[in-house]
Amino acid sequence: MDCIFCKIAAGEIPCKKLYEDEQVLAFHDIDPKAPVHFLVIPKTHIGSASEITSGNSAVVAHIFEVIAKLTAQLDLKNGYRVVTNCGKDAGQSVEHLHFHVLAGRLLYPDMA
Repeated sequence: MDCIFCKIAAGEIPCKKLYEDEQVLAFHDIDPKAPVHFLVIPKTHIGSASEITSGNSAVVAHIFEVIAKLTAQLDLKNGYRVVTNCGKDAGQSVEHLHFHVLAGRLLYPDMA
């Protein structure tokens, strides 16, 4: 498999890590769209939200627990946005489930 996020999770490609445990990795986006922009990915390959099943959905809940922890640590009191794209028409550029966390500026209405 030639998945860039799998390679990042395996440590084969460097990233600017925010958090890592056995299940997930959080790192800064290389092309940020807001002052705060990081990604949270499962270390196990899941292609997109359309591939979430009862057998792998626990990692998604854990991802949201990690997002809550990180946004609290980053003191994002004014709010933040969590986005996942599913499929090419939605803008998914890497076929590995990932959640963008954006904050640090007004995200509404231009990013509704």
